[in-house]
Order: sequence, then C-alpha cells, then structure tokens
Amino acid sequence: MPPRRRTDPALGLAALRAWHADPDGVDRSTRATAVRHTLEELAARAPGNSVEVRVPPFGVVQCVEGPRHTRGTPPNVVETDAVTWLHLATGSLAWAQALADGVLRVSGTRADLSSLLPLGDGAGRAAR
Repeated sequence: MPPRRRTDPALGLAALRAWHADPDGVDRSTRATAVRHTLEELAARAPGNSVEVRVPPFGVVQCVEGPRHTRGTPPNVVETDAVTWLHLATGSLAWAQALADGVLRVSGTRADLSSLLPLGDGAGRAAR
C-alpha cells in the first residue's frame, strides 16, 4: 500500500510548476509544497522503507523495497537541499552531477536513486 499523501497532488503540481517557471521567484511556502509533493511522488513510485530521503527542513520520506530499519540512523540515506532536490526531481540536474558537485549526500548500498529520477509526469515533464 503506497504511503498516504499529505500534500494535495493538484496543489503540489501547481507549486512545482510555479517553481519550475521561476526557481528564484517563488516564496518559501511554494518551494516547500513542491518539495513535499515530489517526495511523496517518489515514495508512491518506489514504496518501501529501506532508503530515507531527507530534504530539510521541508520533508522526509522512506522509499525503495528492502530491509526496514527501526531505530537510530538508517543505513541508506539521501540528503540534499530543497533546490537541488527539485532540480533532481524535474531532471534539470543529473544524479551523478549532484554527487560530483557535492550537493547530494548519500550513504548505504541502496541509496542510489538515479534510476528513479527524474520523476517524469508527476514532476518533471508536467512541470515544464
């Protein structure tokens, strides 16, 4: 069963489109809604609990099938800032480039999400 969405998909997509049209011109609330929408989209497309994706201070989701962690820091973590995450989700930044630039922190053997990004119709293509 996919995780419950907390962000209305229509509002999330509208926020993502607004961000994509003018990344520097959107307010914090719009950016936060776009981040939460894309995190929820990732969790819906790759359900599971083996990877934790963190975009502080806006959101965190668990995704990808595999072993579940129950206490402490999870072994598979992806963490980045909101702008980098939105660029990854929409396809305007490649996973490998984000790693090379040092704007993406990953740990664990399951933390490579490059095959899941960009998100496509739920984020990328629809946002353009």
